[in-house]
Amino acid sequence: MLSSLLLIGLLLGLLWLGLRPRRPKGFPPGPTPLPVLGNLLNLSLSNPMKDFQRLAERYGPVYSLFIGPNPAIILNGVKAIKEALVERSSEFSGRPQDLLVNTMTQGKGVILADYGLRWKEHRRFALMTLRNFGLGKQSMEERIRAELHYLMEPLDECIGGTMNPQLLFHNGASNIICQVLFGKRFDYNDPFIKEIIHLYTENAKIANGPWAMLYDTIPMIRNLPLPFTQCFRNVARCQELGNSLLKEHLDTHRPGQPRDFLDCYLDELDKRGDDGSTFALDQLMMFSLDLHFAGTDTTSNTLLTGLLYLMTHPDIQEACQKEIDRELEGKEQASFDDRNHMPYMQAVIHEIQRVANTVPLSVFHSTTKDTQLLGFSIPKGTMVIPNLTSVLNEEGQWKFPAEFNPENFLNEKGDFEKPEAFMPFSTGPRMCLGEGLARMELFLILVTLLRRYKFTWPVDAGEPDYIPVFGVTLTPKPYRIALTLHPAEEP
Repeated sequence: MLSSLLLIGLLLGLLWLGLRPRRPKGFPPGPTPLPVLGNLLNLSLSNPMKDFQRLAERYGPVYSLFIGPNPAIILNGVKAIKEALVERSSEFSGRPQDLLVNTMTQGKGVILADYGLRWKEHRRFALMTLRNFGLGKQSMEERIRAELHYLMEPLDECIGGTMNPQLLFHNGASNIICQVLFGKRFDYNDPFIKEIIHLYTENAKIANGPWAMLYDTIPMIRNLPLPFTQCFRNVARCQELGNSLLKEHLDTHRPGQPRDFLDCYLDELDKRGDDGSTFALDQLMMFSLDLHFAGTDTTSNTLLTGLLYLMTHPDIQEACQKEIDRELEGKEQASFDDRNHMPYMQAVIHEIQRVANTVPLSVFHSTTKDTQLLGFSIPKGTMVIPNLTSVLNEEGQWKFPAEFNPENFLNEKGDFEKPEAFMPFSTGPRMCLGEGLARMELFLILVTLLRRYKFTWPVDAGEPDYIPVFGVTLTPKPYRIALTLHPAEEP
């Protein structure tokens, strides 16, 4: 009996050793992986951010984990992230193609496209088209200011009371990018905008949640009717909604007279014909939805984070309003150029972006060839996870890394100054396409709102909770705002 147990134990031990994933030679260190599960048990399924920090403290700025049988490296701190994504950008600009998010998008779009001709052609087209439709120009400012009119109507109705601003900011941010992409805005009660924002919000939570982690780690469960299948239904519904807009454009499109992004893409298809390019009608819808999601979720969550901190730091809110009142005296409305005369407001907005940390793990990269990083050997096809949280909170990079403080962006003269560790949009060639639009939106919206309203934490709301809901993007927990007119706006 004893010998049989010993033999079974020996066989199980050999099986465990045989199935346990092994780190390639020269690979970064990390915790011991298990067969099948890899390092799944080393991470919290609901929110792994503290685990990533804990492992970095133990193993250093570059360490490895196994997502199931597949090795991945985690980048922490400015030095590691800049060396990988900037100095060795072509070697670290791939995208892993075997994750839930890739299955959701069917390999289309631009955000998750692998590093190659299709990505390069579509990114170049997106940058050029967004620039032509006003990114960084007065026409874009006019779109934002026009949307502010609709954004402020429900705020005006709530003066002296309280409200939850979550859907309001999602609707406003969505409409701004909708005008660029689809040439139209939607009433905040329109079924289209209400449904698509709900679908985006739900998928952002699923895609970095526990079921996504299980999907990525254990391939054998992927065909089972588990909760992650909801995201596939959500994407299919998003495409249905988007295709209704595309059909309108196909019916009314006039070549050479583009009204918006969709028309520009249709013109590009006409121009290229059958030239063998990667442009195709079946790429267009996911491409547009990529940009719509990215232009909605990140900006609205940053605005929500901003209001949360400004309400609970009234001294900072008051200092912003004094600078706004002084610099905009006699002006009907703010312009984006006014930021050059508002160092404190600039510092506050950047500090909001830093603490919002909206996309904490960026979008995962992969290596396009065998390469080196900080003395480690990284094989081709290795998943790369840039931990942007580690940069935005890095000791030695910020005066006050653990608190909300605009001094992080002000020098000793009180002038605005941006440290190299500020990379909420990531860095390198795959950094966020919409950085310019987001910066303009944040400035014009926050300045306009602070010029008109005073925001306070409701007296009956209990203690504020700054811990966000984890997902592809970090979202503040729902809260209510109390607002009155800013004294300068009172009749």
